[in-house]
Amino acid sequence: MTETNLAAGPGNERQWAMFCHLSALSGFLIPFGNIIGPLIVWQMKKQEFPLVDEHGKASLNFQISGLIYIAICFVTIVLIPLIVVIALAILVLTIIAAVKVANGVPFKYPLTFRFIK
Repeated sequence: MTETNLAAGPGNERQWAMFCHLSALSGFLIPFGNIIGPLIVWQMKKQEFPLVDEHGKASLNFQISGLIYIAICFVTIVLIPLIVVIALAILVLTIIAAVKVANGVPFKYPLTFRFIK
């Protein structure tokens, strides 16, 4: 993620960038909603707002990485208790990202693979 000056972007652009992150929370209610939500927002607004393009990719990469970490824990059976920790980390980091973007502060997710560039 580049060091974009988020404060310079119009409020509407930051709001849609925030929705890229918050839409991932639908994954706690709908299977794969954490991927589908940001994907829909990103596809709808990426041409209109460069900030949405940047944060849509960041959100998708983080959510895909989180699914990979959870799948590894599930497959290795011994690490199943870590699934709760990973799910909580995903929840907290997603909310932090949304708040920071809404306030015009840059944010980069930790431990994220960059599948979408």
